Amino acid sequence: MRLVLQLIARLALIVLLCLAAAAIWVTVDAYRSVDRATTASAERVSQALEALYWRELLLRSNRTRDHLLPVPDWRTTETMKLIAPGICVQFKPEAAFEKPLCGQSKGLGAVPPRWFSGLVETILGDHAAVAQAISARATTAGTVSAVADPDAAIQLAWLRIQDSFGVALAMAVAIGVLASLAIAHALAPARSIVQALRRLAEGEHRPALPRFRSMELAMIGRAVCELGDRLAQANEQRAALTERLLDIRDEERRALARELHDEFGQNLTAILAFASTIESAGKDRNDQMAQDARMITQSVTHLMACLRGTLSRLRRPLAEELGLEAGLVALTQNYQHAARPAIRLDLHGDLADIQGPVAVTAYRMAQECLTNALRHTDASEVSLRVERRPGPDSALLISIEDDGGGDATQLAQSSGFGLTGIRERIAAVGGSLSIAPAARGLSVSATIPLAA
Repeated sequence: MRLVLQLIARLALIVLLCLAAAAIWVTVDAYRSVDRATTASAERVSQALEALYWRELLLRSNRTRDHLLPVPDWRTTETMKLIAPGICVQFKPEAAFEKPLCGQSKGLGAVPPRWFSGLVETILGDHAAVAQAISARATTAGTVSAVADPDAAIQLAWLRIQDSFGVALAMAVAIGVLASLAIAHALAPARSIVQALRRLAEGEHRPALPRFRSMELAMIGRAVCELGDRLAQANEQRAALTERLLDIRDEERRALARELHDEFGQNLTAILAFASTIESAGKDRNDQMAQDARMITQSVTHLMACLRGTLSRLRRPLAEELGLEAGLVALTQNYQHAARPAIRLDLHGDLADIQGPVAVTAYRMAQECLTNALRHTDASEVSLRVERRPGPDSALLISIEDDGGGDATQLAQSSGFGLTGIRERIAAVGGSLSIAPAARGLSVSATIPLAA
């Protein structure tokens, strides 16, 4: 899963947890606010009755009257205003007023669901009654007792939750959306880093990265650039070492060619001369010796042909002596002597001034691929195409394609000496090699940059 989606999912989970915590807090606070409203209602009614009590006490001389607080003055609209909705107030002694006076509980909102009522009553319990003396100096004046109506209290809590939860939900959604956009915007530059790493894997050792505002992304970008610099240095050192090794190997091949020519060539020539002499002497006697000498002559002739082929591969390639174009023409003509396959050479662009390691690398690649096509495939036609691409990114493009079948993946993973040597040569001159399936066989292509 993408990092942005993971962070957004975690943020959504945190928002939901906060929303649930807010809902619980609002529920508890709304339920407890009923207790506060009960206490406040008792205090307000008690203060009002205390003033009424002292007024009646001053106006009347008989304190023993049963109704010292007249009912009409007690049950008034002004008294109702002092009682919070859903709260019932009872005056004691009960002989004075048989019925409690309750605040208006109609119009408080929708009836809460049963699960909410049961959950609140189970967890938070019932509301406690509040008793408040009318006068601390006159204990016989009576007591005001206030208690919350359970149904009205739960209805008030549900109304508070609906109002508060709607606001909290809107804020949570807004915070989640804005935070998600902020996270996506903050992580958007990570795509540039991923693209730079991909270019780094493709061989671009110094990919350009923009400047990041985030310190963490800037550190990652610097690390990628440092990695690219180190890879570039390592590749340059490897290319220099490979070039040196190839020079040493070419020198050893030339030395080996001289030794083979001087030692094996002369000895084989001597053996061929002795065999010819023996064969000539044996013809007169017509014995087995002449036939054996003839077989020796044939074997030595075959060995000398193999030796000439080996010497041609070990000596300096024709591309160094004649140039790339003439060397490739001579190479294909040498392979055309065989009956199969037919070799088609296509040259495009000016190849006359291509010399040195690039020319040798292109020649060796063509030589190795043509040899493999002759030895290891049943190809009937091999196409060798060499093109010089002009422009600021001038390069030499070499492509060898045959119709002999084969597995491109297996060949690309091969560690054979010939293909490994071609890879090393091409890497030494800063080029790239690719092996892909063709229409009826395989295609080996290389791109070698040319110095400006």
